[in-house]
Amino acid sequence: MATPAEAKEVLKRFWIETPSWAYGNSGTRFKVFAQAGVPRNPYEKIEDAAQVHKYTGAAPSVALHIPWDKVESYSDLAKHAADHGVRLGTVNSNTFQDDDYMLGSVCHPDPKIRAKAVDHLYECLEIMNETGVQDLKLWFADGTNYPGQDSLSDRQNRLAESLQKVYARLGKNQRMLLEYKFFEPSFYSTDVPDWGTSFAHCLELGSQAMVCVDTGHHAPGTNIEYIVAFLLRAKKLGAFDFNSRFYADDDLIVGAADPFQLFRIMHEVNMGGGFDVGTPVSYVLDQCHNIEPKIPAQIRSITNVQEAVAKALLVDHVALKKAQVAGDVLGGNDIVMNAYNTDVRDLLDELRGEQGIAANPKAAYAASGYFEKISKERVGGAQAGWGA
Repeated sequence: MATPAEAKEVLKRFWIETPSWAYGNSGTRFKVFAQAGVPRNPYEKIEDAAQVHKYTGAAPSVALHIPWDKVESYSDLAKHAADHGVRLGTVNSNTFQDDDYMLGSVCHPDPKIRAKAVDHLYECLEIMNETGVQDLKLWFADGTNYPGQDSLSDRQNRLAESLQKVYARLGKNQRMLLEYKFFEPSFYSTDVPDWGTSFAHCLELGSQAMVCVDTGHHAPGTNIEYIVAFLLRAKKLGAFDFNSRFYADDDLIVGAADPFQLFRIMHEVNMGGGFDVGTPVSYVLDQCHNIEPKIPAQIRSITNVQEAVAKALLVDHVALKKAQVAGDVLGGNDIVMNAYNTDVRDLLDELRGEQGIAANPKAAYAASGYFEKISKERVGGAQAGWGA
């Protein structure tokens, strides 16, 4: 069990990457909703991300999505980020918004289409080389809609072959993070549907391939904390993509649907060393805000995760292990529940005070006038959104 002072030390070094696409217009499958002040290019996205870091002190990097964030000079974009007090983070590939990918990308039956998808992944590696970014995030929309449409085993062979080609080009300090999603957009089969499929491919590839757990990409009732504990034990948990869902989609603010689940996950992360100095686990938000304002939504997500982490740090590990060894079922549960029911808001307020940050980041941002400023200035041009 960490003391409040020890918990604050962990929280000071705990950081969460925000996604560039969270600052653009988003929506449902039927409508994209425009908001005032939305960025029109990657440079303005970074400026908004810098505001989240300014008011939370916990979001120093910005994930890119290619080609949504394509620019002429990525080194110039990196300098722009540094000038605003943040840095470029994970490079996310996009092999799902091209007409050629209707039947898949790296799993497509046509070798020419597969080659096109792999070439895009090579492009992402080049961006990483130019900017010094460590992680390449892979999520594939590949799958089938009907039985007999394609061979399920052949698609796995194509996937493995494509991944191996990209893995072979990784630099010494670079990683490949393979995400999974049990359905969507395909209706019959998905080529990387679960953590086991991702884990198996990462094992085949080697130590620089790790699993990315997206907290919204599971069937209802899935014990995500078990998956996290397993992957930490196997040293194959590379990253989280934080979001939340009630039914099928996964773009809600993290912790919105089930804050207790978020706490349980963070407890297993803590037990498995995921908050230790030098941990290989990275923490990233993956959210598209449909109806809520963009920057405050990212701030809320950051603070939700911080609360879950703080509570996880307050679990009395010694007493918990004693209860578990003794077979004290309710005793062990009591220890976990006592930590979850602890109000950690004062602790986080103290932490922010020590960091020179306002106790209420969302209120401080609202009072800054930044939203009014960008609403007046960002007039004309095309707002960023899906596909841009």
